[in-house]
Amino acid sequence: MDINKIKQNKRFRRKGRVRAKVNGTAACPRLSVFRSNRGIYAQIINDEIGKTLVAVSAGEVKTTGKKIDVSLELGKLIASKAKAKDINQVVFDRNGYKYHGRIKALAEGAREGGLKF
Repeated sequence: MDINKIKQNKRFRRKGRVRAKVNGTAACPRLSVFRSNRGIYAQIINDEIGKTLVAVSAGEVKTTGKKIDVSLELGKLIASKAKAKDINQVVFDRNGYKYHGRIKALAEGAREGGLKF
């Protein structure tokens, strides 16, 4: 089996364990993060009705340079968009990724922007 498939399967297993515990509601939606090699994406989702309330991607950020800096700015951007829709508190869904690097930077940026989780 290819090493990339093994890594992907491990991430999917971790993702399943996290999603069993993390669920977004109208009062406290879920902040879900997806990381690819080229970019990073974040959504705020209400799982009760299955609707994305706010979404941002790395392409929307004006900052260029290190991926970690882009992730930090992306966190601040999603926080400001959430505040505009009167969302103050979320649950963080790291989507099976380790809380490290770009995922951690995005979470810290969202906290700096005023989201609570």
